[in-house]
Amino acid sequence: MVKDNKGLVIGIDLGTTYSCVAVWQQQNNRVEIIHNDQGNNTTPSCVAFTDHQRLIGDAAKNQAAANPENTIFDAKRLIGRKYSDPLVQKDKMLWPFKVVAGVNDKPMISVKYKGQKKKLCAEEVLSMVLSKMRDIAEAYLEQPVKSAVITVPAYFNDSQRSSTTDAGDIIGLNVIRIINEPTAAAIAYGLDKRNDCVGKRNIFVFDFGGGTFDVSLLTISNKVFQVKATGGNTHLGGEDIDNKMVKYFLEEMKRKNKVDLSGNPRALRRLKNACERVKRTLSCVVTTDIEVDCLFQGIDFRSSISRAKFEEINMDIFEECMETVDRCLRDANMDKNNVHDIVLVGGSSRIPKVQELLQHFFNGKDLCHSLNPDEAVAYGAAVQAALLSGGIKNVPDLVLKDVTPLSLGVLVSEDVMSVVIPRNTSIPVKKKKQYKTTIDNQSLVSINVYEGERARASDNNLLGSFVISGFPPAPRGYLFDVTFVLNDNGILTVTGEEKSTGNRNEITITNVKGRLSTAEINIMIQEAAKYKSEDEKFLKKAKTMNDLDYHIYKIRKDLKKEDISSKLSSKEMEDINFTISRATDMLDGLIKIEDIIALEDCLKELKAIFKRITVMEKVE
Repeated sequence: MVKDNKGLVIGIDLGTTYSCVAVWQQQNNRVEIIHNDQGNNTTPSCVAFTDHQRLIGDAAKNQAAANPENTIFDAKRLIGRKYSDPLVQKDKMLWPFKVVAGVNDKPMISVKYKGQKKKLCAEEVLSMVLSKMRDIAEAYLEQPVKSAVITVPAYFNDSQRSSTTDAGDIIGLNVIRIINEPTAAAIAYGLDKRNDCVGKRNIFVFDFGGGTFDVSLLTISNKVFQVKATGGNTHLGGEDIDNKMVKYFLEEMKRKNKVDLSGNPRALRRLKNACERVKRTLSCVVTTDIEVDCLFQGIDFRSSISRAKFEEINMDIFEECMETVDRCLRDANMDKNNVHDIVLVGGSSRIPKVQELLQHFFNGKDLCHSLNPDEAVAYGAAVQAALLSGGIKNVPDLVLKDVTPLSLGVLVSEDVMSVVIPRNTSIPVKKKKQYKTTIDNQSLVSINVYEGERARASDNNLLGSFVISGFPPAPRGYLFDVTFVLNDNGILTVTGEEKSTGNRNEITITNVKGRLSTAEINIMIQEAAKYKSEDEKFLKKAKTMNDLDYHIYKIRKDLKKEDISSKLSSKEMEDINFTISRATDMLDGLIKIEDIIALEDCLKELKAIFKRITVMEKVE
């Protein structure tokens, strides 16, 4: 896809549980967080399938308890992962929808849509969420949107970043930049406080969201944002807190009512929704009740929980967050006393115990509450989008220098990983390293590219491999170069070169292990167009049926008026009643409608009848 940066570019925070979209408004010279059709600034990253239609966002989440097996959430936790990944195996036990193994061990989500089974990969589901965010932006801006900056967790690996770009490609959205979520939040904070910043300031961003946890340490000097170190866990967030609470209340229900509802998806979904509400409430009060009517086998579930008990249940999660904070500072070789500002991002950062532990770690330093934790990331993405789009002026001239979250290197002898780009290296970056052949007269060399922090290559994540061939006969120790290029999106290209004899064989890893192939993306593009067409047909049909119902009501109401009915002949009344009866049968499903044309024809007849009655009233 051609990366055209010109024109309008939006910023999208593609979250695990909620997503947010923002744009830089030229006329107001500031960022606008765009509300959705429900008036909310955040939209659930949720997709649902029914016998009649596909739902995305609030509509999907609102029906989740009634349709749990076909309502997909947390798809971001699957992106760039293998089905055999222990984290995937752990999560699939908690999800009401089915996750099965696909080709090349790719996790696939199995749902039922219009009576047929469908299998979707994580990229396809996230592309649907992205399409919803684009639709929200287009409705607000009243113009097409073709390009976006999308944020990802700082600890997303190369495959996960590439898969996020694939999700944009599926719906024809030009992803011009992938940036880290904590970095985007730091941009929002730096832009908000730029008039107050004097000299160099060290900003620590604590991003605790629904599905991921990230921390970043940045230095802001004038207009330069330099990321010093990142840390985090792409599998730790508010969802895990909800799951722990569900487990706690399941045990309580077993103890009190002697029933086990762990195998009932609907009951589990309702209980999880209640636990999420309790979690939010406990950020404001010290004790609260949980009530779910007729949760299982006619049993009403009633219980209460204190903030202290909530903290006890989740203390291991909170402590893991603090360990990550400490590790990030050590990676940056910075003392915590040198941190000027601590910025809170993500909904889970509102939890009082999290704030208490974080403030204690930084020796009582005040935390920054000036940013909206749910909107800060999208805000920063919109600023970056404005910087990258050539057609927008009056954007603060900021320079962003991000870092790579994981070390990148190649396999050498004895299963050793030779690091070419160390973690926390500023990007974009290009690094070259020289290697030697290991046997005499070696004609080709296999290059295996890994990412990770373990000394043994096999303990790290294999990104891909390629072969350099065309070596002349020579003793072992023949030199060749391997060049790593990490672009602004944190996506990797590796090149191999043998130059001693002038031969140059350059091979670039463009389709890393786990990514969608071009053919797969093209198939999903066609599927996305099909979904969009079906959605439009359903909405058109629903609108027509609403119009039918409205005209039936109005005509029946007018026919009750004596001055109208008296002017109609018995034949006219018979024809009107026949048309109304046929329209009613269509609405009630007594007449099977294969095509919307039949509905539209009936609607035309009703409109003609209604128009005639209206004229009769005016004459009267």
